Amino acid sequence: MARLYEYELAKSADILMREMFKLKPGETIVITADTESDERVVNAAAAAAFALGAKPMVIWLASPHGVGKAADPMLPVNALTAALCEADAWVEFNNEWLLYSTPFEIAMEKNKKLRYLCLVGMDVDMMVRVIGRVDQPTLSEFLHKATELTVKARHVRITTPAGTDLEFDNEPQYKFTCDDGDASEPGMHMLAGQICWIPRFETISGTLVFDGTLSPPCGHLKQPIVMKIEKGRVVDIKGGDQAIEFKAWLESFNDPNMFRLAHVCYGFNPGAKLTGNVLEDERVWGSTEWGLGYLSPIDAPPEGIKAKSHCDGICMNSTVWLDEVKILDNGIVVHPELTSMVRKLGK
Repeated sequence: MARLYEYELAKSADILMREMFKLKPGETIVITADTESDERVVNAAAAAAFALGAKPMVIWLASPHGVGKAADPMLPVNALTAALCEADAWVEFNNEWLLYSTPFEIAMEKNKKLRYLCLVGMDVDMMVRVIGRVDQPTLSEFLHKATELTVKARHVRITTPAGTDLEFDNEPQYKFTCDDGDASEPGMHMLAGQICWIPRFETISGTLVFDGTLSPPCGHLKQPIVMKIEKGRVVDIKGGDQAIEFKAWLESFNDPNMFRLAHVCYGFNPGAKLTGNVLEDERVWGSTEWGLGYLSPIDAPPEGIKAKSHCDGICMNSTVWLDEVKILDNGIVVHPELTSMVRKLGK
């Protein structure tokens, strides 16, 4: 029997609009969704915004045959862009996401007041778990403290039971991002529960094993994908059929930069579980995630990584050392400055 969660969903939507967006009476919030989105989530979000005195504008779109700019040919680009350029806030529930599409890029560039929150593929069950039942203030405090500890580190080592064993140096000039769920200021915001940063590329060496999900092209992984990493680049890929699929996908771009590691992240949302939705998978507690391919010059000046696409893979139950001080042990937070907050979060 499907879970209805009417009451829990209403609470989650209220947290989204009242605490995360901090919507004010009279503000316009655009809610975008496509024909693959969960209508109950969309309606609950609109109702919560309306109850606060804001003006929700719900835009339903036919599901594109791709995401980002690959969605452009099926989008009403001009009309959608015009609406986003006049909004105060925007929450995206699209399954085939608009993030990095032409309307997104134009709106983020021209509308300096816009607060965008990426909640792509959100359904009722996920919204209740990762928003409604999470102690958001404690999670924010925890995430910022973990970010502070990571920023201070010079050298990092990450291992997993599946075989990951990577080492690298941090690069202070590159961007550190703490996704704490606060969407009250202009700019791009993500679901709470991830800390992302960019190592010094040429120092990344060792073995990287994806054993959670890989998006794209594989989704849930039936067998681990094992990669040898030298100076920030994948030089060998081994495993089963999905490893073959992944290698072929990378090679299909005819772009050497698709084999470069772009960023690393912690997953720290206490309600997240491995579902195949990359938004949630990247936030599974105690995981680490690596991105390959494209990276914005804004995040890693001056050039970033000029690649034709990007993918993200999950490493479950990670152990992490920051300058030889262990912060994670097989997915369990062990750093003494973090453990009291972890207990409050129920992890």
